[in-house]
Amino acid sequence: MKARKVKKLDPAASLAENAARIVLVRLDELRSFAPAALEPDRPREQHDMRIAAKRLRYILETTEFCFGRPAADARRRARDLQDVLGEVHDCEVMLPRVDEHVATLRRADARAVRVRAREAADLDPELAARAPSRTAYRGLEVLAVYLEARRGVLHDRFRALWAEQEQAGTWERLERAADRVLRREHERRRAAERAERARRELERAEREERAATERAERAAAALAEAQVAAGADGGAEPATPAPSTPSDGDRASA
Repeated sequence: MKARKVKKLDPAASLAENAARIVLVRLDELRSFAPAALEPDRPREQHDMRIAAKRLRYILETTEFCFGRPAADARRRARDLQDVLGEVHDCEVMLPRVDEHVATLRRADARAVRVRAREAADLDPELAARAPSRTAYRGLEVLAVYLEARRGVLHDRFRALWAEQEQAGTWERLERAADRVLRREHERRRAAERAERARRELERAEREERAATERAERAAAALAEAQVAAGADGGAEPATPAPSTPSDGDRASA
């Protein structure tokens, strides 16, 4: 079974945030198989659910410290699911092998009986009763019965284990813990972004303040220089005006 893709993983994000995203996907993957896997004759879904339980257990083994007690509980229960479904799977694998072995022995015995019959017009039942593998059939049939019965017992145990965890809220607590981590990391990232904006604003204000100070210093220096220059011009002797020449009107009046 191909694992579901985990979206929004970010190498720049924290371990807790990425772990929470993986846990939520793996948990949802596990729970999605339950309706079908709880049915007795759904070996494919039971096998897929076992793989999903293993994947959830593996991620929790390395990151459960990010989520606290809910993750530790879920990890143990995922391991229990993996174990019981693994035993169910073993029975599923063994039953066809037993049947195949019985069929192989039956074909071999049929050939042996025909050889013993030689050129007889019909087959004597006594020859079949003395088939080479006649004692093996009973043991294999008993084994098949055992595997069939044990598969049912194990499936009942699986159903009881799943119902117990649903009632105890094992998966819901893990889901809430992962959601809390995502919310916390989201708020932390927003706070970091606000801090970064404030830092850039402060740097901009400080640059503007330094530039204003430099302009003020240049203006003050220019003012002082101008005042010195103005003072120097005011200290020079005034030029003597040239004597005026009396006009004809002034002479006439004199």
